[in-house]
Amino acid sequence: MEADDSGFEITQQQGPWVVRMWWPVGPINGGPQRITVEPAEGAPPRETVRGISTTVLRRLDMAAALNLAKQAPEAQRTLDEVAAKLNEMGEAAGLALEGDGVSERYLALLAATYTAMADMGAAAPVPWLSRLIGRRPETVKDHLKRARRDGFLTTVAGKAGGELTDKARTVLGELAEAGSE
Repeated sequence: MEADDSGFEITQQQGPWVVRMWWPVGPINGGPQRITVEPAEGAPPRETVRGISTTVLRRLDMAAALNLAKQAPEAQRTLDEVAAKLNEMGEAAGLALEGDGVSERYLALLAATYTAMADMGAAAPVPWLSRLIGRRPETVKDHLKRARRDGFLTTVAGKAGGELTDKARTVLGELAEAGSE
């Protein structure tokens, strides 16, 4: 594995081919963002002249590459930093809920925390949010439904997460301005 400031690269050799898989710096929660396949140094031309076969691609060990990338110290440090930031965001949403009830401020913070958790690949964002906010998972799910209904969060069919709307970004921007005063 090779790492630099931009990301991590895992290299595998498949017959006469060298396969490089690259992940950006940040939490590693899925496959690589870039794959490069090139003839290996000294590979016989007769084995590469017809190009890359689907057999070569099927033999890629993506699971092993992903596990290796997740074990990188830089990836673990980044993951810990992101988790700490998400905990802070979730706790801020919980404080907003305690202070204001199910307000626009709370829904925007909830939606932002939820989308960030989903984007980092959290296996179970609702139970995590539930612990941070101090409410049952069913309650958090209802609040997320309301955030969607009230225009703070979009829906992604069949997956956790969504996108923050302009309405949510506006509320979060106002919170940031108020916090910097």
